[in-house]
Amino acid sequence: MKKKSKRKSAEQPKLEMTPMIDVVFQLLIFFIVTLKQEDIYAHLDVNRPAPDSKPPPEKVDLLEIMVYDEKKLGGEGFSMQGKKVSLRVIERRLKRLARFSPNMSVIIKCHGESRHLNLVRLLNVCADAGLNNLSVFSL
Repeated sequence: MKKKSKRKSAEQPKLEMTPMIDVVFQLLIFFIVTLKQEDIYAHLDVNRPAPDSKPPPEKVDLLEIMVYDEKKLGGEGFSMQGKKVSLRVIERRLKRLARFSPNMSVIIKCHGESRHLNLVRLLNVCADAGLNNLSVFSL
């Protein structure tokens, strides 16, 4: 016959957290107070580019040209700064304006029902005038 061993009902040991939290806070305060923060960026060896000698552009010139459906609105299908004009007028104005401001930005707005040929002709006129800053939008 086996004897049953009696286990003593002993209390389970508990881990007290209060002293551990106190020690952690004391270590944290110690490291914050004694830390010397060095400026890391002051010790980096960085080669920066020389400043640009050219002054920044003072004013950006914008020109707005609209390509629309000539069947509905009449004319040749172009408007410049809100006025209906022909492609020849646009060509003359662009060449004259390109002489004074070669970096002029041209915004071309195309209506969804306009002819693609009109847009291509307008882009050719801009290229002939020497204007390269073009933005084309579809409406």
